[in-house]
Amino acid sequence: MDIGELLDYKPANTPKRPLPEEEVNQIQENETDYERQKKLRRLAKARVQQIEKQEQERLKAEQEKLAEEQRRKHERQEMVQKLIDENLAGSDDGVLDEAALKRMILLFEKKVLRNQEMRIKFPENPEKFMESEIELHDIITEMHAIATVPDLYPVLVNLKAVLSLLELLSHENTDIAVAVVNLLHDLTDLDSLDENEEGIEILVEALLSKQICALLVQNLERMDESVKEEANGVHTTLGIFENIMELRPAVVVDIGKQGLIPWLLKRIKAKMSYDDNKLYSSEILSILLQNNEENRTLVGEIGGIDILLQQLAYYKRHDPSSPDEQEMMENLFDCLCSCLMDKENRDRFLRGEGLQLMNLILREKKLSRNGSLKVLNHALSGPQGKDNCNKFVDILGLRTIFPLFMKTPKKNRKRMLSTEEHEEHVVSIIANMLRNCRGTQRQRLMTKFAENDMEKVDRLMELHFKYIEKVETIDAEIDEKNSGDEDEDEIYLKRLNGGLFSLQLIDYIILEVCNSGPNIKKRVTHILNMRGGTLKTIRQIMREYAGNLGEDGDKEWQEQEQRHILKMVDKL
Repeated sequence: MDIGELLDYKPANTPKRPLPEEEVNQIQENETDYERQKKLRRLAKARVQQIEKQEQERLKAEQEKLAEEQRRKHERQEMVQKLIDENLAGSDDGVLDEAALKRMILLFEKKVLRNQEMRIKFPENPEKFMESEIELHDIITEMHAIATVPDLYPVLVNLKAVLSLLELLSHENTDIAVAVVNLLHDLTDLDSLDENEEGIEILVEALLSKQICALLVQNLERMDESVKEEANGVHTTLGIFENIMELRPAVVVDIGKQGLIPWLLKRIKAKMSYDDNKLYSSEILSILLQNNEENRTLVGEIGGIDILLQQLAYYKRHDPSSPDEQEMMENLFDCLCSCLMDKENRDRFLRGEGLQLMNLILREKKLSRNGSLKVLNHALSGPQGKDNCNKFVDILGLRTIFPLFMKTPKKNRKRMLSTEEHEEHVVSIIANMLRNCRGTQRQRLMTKFAENDMEKVDRLMELHFKYIEKVETIDAEIDEKNSGDEDEDEIYLKRLNGGLFSLQLIDYIILEVCNSGPNIKKRVTHILNMRGGTLKTIRQIMREYAGNLGEDGDKEWQEQEQRHILKMVDKL
């Protein structure tokens, strides 16, 4: 190649970025640069227009889909409203009648069946069965109208709707299960009924025959309380149990056996911040334990004593942050008191260091102190409290209880106990220790009354005169109001509640300490003479007490304790 050819050579122009093959083919080789650039701009514009068209079509499809969903929703609302109108038109006063109820139940059964069919047909495609699920939820909500007409409950039972409702408690969608729970709560709510309990009794009988308690517990097990709706469902479920127990108190045994007590203990134990469900759980547990020995035994067997102690340990150094939390704490103390009426639970309480915990709580002077005083009273009472009494002395419990005996804490509106209740618990604890302690423990207890110039004997006599006055007042009121129709047991119960019970415990302590040595007896006699009292009054009170020892212990123990008291009375 010569120099002229080199000077005349021009390289071919190439685009800055490669073009699709079909577009490159459209560009002819003989086109000028200008024509080529013009054609490229036209192609780029066509691509932009095509993209815009596709986006517009997509948006249009979405709008049509949304409009279709709105239309279906509107149709469902119209259907529900039409059903409501039909129901209200069934009677002149706008109240659901039998014919309307039958139509409602028929529609409900159809919706249940439809939902089951769609779930079986499209198990992996929720969009296919979601509409039937919404319709089922709507009709369950509509059925709340039945709760306003308890007279129709027998019709509801005869139509077998109860079984269908209970089956839905295990529905895969928890929203459906929660809707059924809300409906059952309204149907069993005694407060909303107009003094017609016959209908609700028939309904509750049908529910119990279909094992509603076990089904509700199974449903509770799968509820996720981090979801607000399911947490509300848990609260409502507990309300159903309360409604049933209010109408059928005898059912508490069956409820406990069908799994509710283990669930309640697990819920109370759960490491979750305080909430309404924890409060309600403690309340239901307290009801289940109040008057039922089998449930108390069950709580002990599944480790419930340790759970209650663990929960109460928090309040050793912390006060509840709200009145509701304080109520929950009181419920837990009540549960523990109920459990301690069982002998084996007292042994578990002793092994679980419950005495040490209650002793520490008493020393901390928090709101929990009065609750621990009640628990100690239950743990040490009667012949079954012997081991606990001796252990309480061993752990230096006398250093804790006698300051409370010497000076009752000032009344505080936040405290759980009144002055009289506080004094009753304290003197009961001391009386039980005098009754049950032997050997060195008893000697240490008696030493307390002799120390510091017998100041505790002085306090004992002060309480004696205080409660003598109360009993004299209540006796005067009874004499004034008594028309001769009242039973002797009722009158005696009124006197006990009016201060006689505390007076009996105080005078029992006086008997015990007077029999321990002549010096204390001289001090007691001296104070009685100074204030116009007599030993004869104490003897009368204790003879009455010996004749009414209650149900503590067996018959043999009662006879032995009666002989012991009368023997001390004779020596006084």
